[in-house]
This record gives sequence, C-alpha cells and structure tokens, in this order.
Amino acid sequence: MREPVKGVLAMVACCTVWGLSSIYYKLLEHIPPIEILAHRTLWSLIFFAFVLVVQGRFRMLLTAVGTRRSAVVIGAAALLISLNWFTFITSIQLGKAVEASLGYYIFPLVSVIMGAIVFKERLGRVQILAVGLAALAVITLTAGLGVAPWIALVLAMSFGLYGVVKKGLSVGPVVSVTAEVLMLSPIALVVLGLTHGQGGGSFASNWQDSLMLIFSGILTGLPLILFSYAAKRVMLSTVGLVQYLNPSLQFLVATLIFREAFSVWHAIAFAMIWTALALYTTSALRQDKAARRAAISP
Repeated sequence: MREPVKGVLAMVACCTVWGLSSIYYKLLEHIPPIEILAHRTLWSLIFFAFVLVVQGRFRMLLTAVGTRRSAVVIGAAALLISLNWFTFITSIQLGKAVEASLGYYIFPLVSVIMGAIVFKERLGRVQILAVGLAALAVITLTAGLGVAPWIALVLAMSFGLYGVVKKGLSVGPVVSVTAEVLMLSPIALVVLGLTHGQGGGSFASNWQDSLMLIFSGILTGLPLILFSYAAKRVMLSTVGLVQYLNPSLQFLVATLIFREAFSVWHAIAFAMIWTALALYTTSALRQDKAARRAAISP
C-alpha cells in the first residue's frame, strides 16, 4: 500500500473517532464534565508519555518546556484545549451536540480570519465571501433562536486560537500535547482530590465507569497520533477536506441517534455554513494546484 493511501486511511480513521466520540461521552453524562475532563487529562498524559517512551522521544518534553517562552506558549495552549474539551463534553450533556458540530464546521473559517489578523495572511475574494457567509449564518441562527450559539462559537474560537498558539512551537504535535496535559495535570489532581474528598467521584465506584474514564485517555491520544501520521503523508488540502468528516459525523449522531431538535433556523444556518465551506474548499484546492504547478515549472 502506497504511503499517501495509508495517510488518507489514517486521516479517515482519526476523523471517524473524533466524529463518533460524542456517543462515548454521552454514556458518561451522569458524571460531571469537570470530573470527566480531569480524568481525560490524566489518562491522556499517561498514554502520551507511554508513546514517547516507546518512541525514545521522552526527553523531548524537556525541550518543549525548556525555555520560559515555550513554557508560556504551551501553558496558553493547554488552557485553550482544556476549554475546548470541557465545552464539548458539556455540550453533549446539555443536549447541544448539533451546536457542537456547527462549531467544528465554523472552525476552518475562524482559522482563516485569525490567519489574516495575526499572521497578516491575504484573503482572496472567495475566502472573504465564505467567511462573510459563515458570519451571516451565525447571525441568522441567533436571530431565529433568540440566543447566540455560544457553544459553537466557544468551540470554534478556542480551537482556532489553539492553532494560532501552536504555530509558535517547533516540537511535534504528540510532544506538545503531552507537555500541555502535563501542565494541566496538577489542576486535574486537585479537582479529583476535592471531588473524592467530598464523598463524590465516579472512579472506582463501579468498574464500567472506571474503565471508560481510563479509556478516555486513549480516545484522546490515538486520533492525534493518526492525524500526525496522516499529515506527513498527504497534502494539506486533502487533510483539510477529510477533516469535514468529523463535524459531519457529529451532526449525524446528534440528529439521528440523540434525536436533538433541528429547527428550520438550524437548517438555514447549516446550509449557509456548508455553502461557505464548499466555496472555501474549492478555493483552497485551486490554490494548492497552482502552487504545485509553480513548484514543478522550470
């Protein structure tokens, strides 16, 4: 099997796990989100540390946090990803999985805006049109429902800012995320200490919950490793295209399995978002083809 094919399969597997993970967290909805987040942080740290030891790259953690600047950057990334994880888990428990999927649909367009603001990247007319259409979709949904889709906005903004912060790191994704959860682990330990100290805590209360909380670490870590594997073997345009599988599966789970409400306002907003993504993706693919032609021309 050729390397690009392996990369595409790894990317599909990664996005499938992400897209169906809402089912997993729905099974844990009787546990407070902050407790799930604490366990997800600690068990993913153990999983990532094990992977780095096996790969012989554990010492790279020292490089990741070796300077004050890198420690600050990783700390900021850690806070943003924890906000993203907490919001996603909470959205499932509140019956807002449709809105969560909207957030991950909006995310690529939020990244475009942040690239223009932070890195002074120039936007083409089609990209500006796509971003404007996405903004109009959010405004339409807000007007129709009488409340802003805060969960979608927090998910999109936190993940978009996370990407901006991560651009300042020279280490790979597995090492950087290991450093992030390492920084978050003292907070997670305090949360679990207080929870169990007050007579609560689901861990060890029954083996089903305990195993599911432990496996949340693997559920967090494995897709990231698959993503890293895929990103090295396929074009970035392909990665971006396949990534839409994640929110699409989230949307299908929310509407077909969780049976969440999907109003006419949702339908209008999602149609706008899908149109915006189609415009954005088409533009990105054209730019990628043009760049490749320029690279091979004499």
